[in-house]
Amino acid sequence: MNEFGGKWTDAKIEILVEYASAYLIIMNKYANRFGWNLLYFDGFAGSGYITKGSNENKKVILGAAKRILAIDEPRSFDEYYFVEKDTHNAQELKGSISSINKKVYVVNEDCNAKISSMGRFLKSPKGKNWKILAYIDPCGMQLNWNSLTSLKESNVDAWILVPTGMGVNRLLKKDGKISESWIKKLETFLGMSRLDILNNFYNQTDVFTLFGEEKVTTKTERAVEKSAELYMNRLSELFKYVTEPYVLKNSSNSIMFHFFMVSNNKNAVKIANEITNKYNNK
Repeated sequence: MNEFGGKWTDAKIEILVEYASAYLIIMNKYANRFGWNLLYFDGFAGSGYITKGSNENKKVILGAAKRILAIDEPRSFDEYYFVEKDTHNAQELKGSISSINKKVYVVNEDCNAKISSMGRFLKSPKGKNWKILAYIDPCGMQLNWNSLTSLKESNVDAWILVPTGMGVNRLLKKDGKISESWIKKLETFLGMSRLDILNNFYNQTDVFTLFGEEKVTTKTERAVEKSAELYMNRLSELFKYVTEPYVLKNSSNSIMFHFFMVSNNKNAVKIANEITNKYNNK
């Protein structure tokens, strides 16, 4: 069972479920007419349940996988593909949905490999008849940028959780002295070079000291917001449309994540923006 999250965990899942319901209403009108197959893809599916809080405040809620599987009206997806790298969680999920009479796959593998496979499939002749709703919800920086590039110009509407505060900002040291391993992690996650990362998040100024002029490196202000803006711009290089994000904050009002939806369909992003705006204004 996954243990994670606060109120924003509930909101994030509600946003996804609300969008999936709208998606299926629309697709119910057109899928048969155009011969489309509908696939739901979850890249970090978990165990099916999420434990929130601790001790007497502990609460168990249904995870996104089980919530999406429960949608039957006006139709369900034709197939479901759940990816979970943790063996125990994958086994728990598989066991908890074994009685569901739907075409479901639970794969105990790395999400990046399966996203790349999905991208290749969608570019094949057979893949042209598939429409996919994807949910990519890592708890950290496990998603590699190169994986997302495989989905460029594809028939995917994807909700992507970006750890701007919980991930990117924590690796950006105030003085710019970032360890080699952390730089590599940022490069892999953002799909950017070391130089571009430093140029985007740091400023150098000349300071006069007793011993002459020295260069001082300082981290840019509002680095969390800047990382969200940067990631949003990067997503717009792969997809025609990107939503404004749902901003996930902790109890101290600090930003932890930004939640985006991307698509090559203008109306899809319009619907998604209406949903995220509603939750951002709550």
